[in-house]
Amino acid sequence: MKIIKRVLRGILILFVVLVVFLVGSVIVDYVLAGDRLVAVSNTTVPGVNGGPDVRAYVAKPDGAGPFPAVIMIHEFWGLNESIIGKADLLAEEGYLVIAPDTFRGSTTTWIPRAIYQVISSKPENVNADLDSVYAWLEAQTDVASDRIAIAGFCYGGRTSLVYSLHNNRLAATVIFYGSPETDAEVLKTLPGPLLGIFGGADQSIPVETVNAFDTALTQAGIPHEITIYEGQPHAFVRDAEGIKAGGAQGDSWSQMLTFLDANLKSKTMSYTESAVNNYSAPFAWRYYVMLAYEHTFGIASPMH
Repeated sequence: MKIIKRVLRGILILFVVLVVFLVGSVIVDYVLAGDRLVAVSNTTVPGVNGGPDVRAYVAKPDGAGPFPAVIMIHEFWGLNESIIGKADLLAEEGYLVIAPDTFRGSTTTWIPRAIYQVISSKPENVNADLDSVYAWLEAQTDVASDRIAIAGFCYGGRTSLVYSLHNNRLAATVIFYGSPETDAEVLKTLPGPLLGIFGGADQSIPVETVNAFDTALTQAGIPHEITIYEGQPHAFVRDAEGIKAGGAQGDSWSQMLTFLDANLKSKTMSYTESAVNNYSAPFAWRYYVMLAYEHTFGIASPMH
């Protein structure tokens, strides 16, 4: 009995030490971070409806426009150089791209803080900030306001889907390995076509869940294209250099360009009366737990 108590006490002590370490590491990362967003943002978007201003990176094509636009959402690390590179690469294809900070001033390279950023960011606040970004785009003279899409990676993929279920004025949605919604009744409110790109070796999003997403979109009557890249882990589209190198990264990027060209460069949107849907997104606990595992112990890139 004494041995059991000692073992339990030891486990409890280890658990407390781990919690203290993780909490402390998040605080230390916050203190040491300074203002990392300075290096990766070049625009401040005014907040609407009393909301805060939103810092963002904007990449513009050459010429006068008006251009179709894409809101590009970062991963759970926050706005960083990887997303900036992708935004620049997409702008070369004739799209005005805005990559907003959805964590209200926070970005990191430390996984515990990345998870904290996600769990401490209320979905309604993220949607409100994206409403500000969307309003800013509509007001730009070099943006074709009826041809605005949203695309995101990892946390950003999930966020792109949630925002599309909130704003029915979007022309298209692109999800790179973001936790999907499998309820056809919910998906019926999507405003336009959807492209979903997933990895076959992604432990955070099982293939069965991707297939259920595909089926639900079909039942909901939403035009869509779902592709599973066999053998690819979570976060396999790493950066602009990897995309240019080809392989699965380049193939999936080309797939997105084909999708955006078909749905933004030659189409216009017709809107319903209300621009906002009342969708309350549940927090995807399993997805984010597995996401931390994938980046820490799995085969996903630790920094993308």
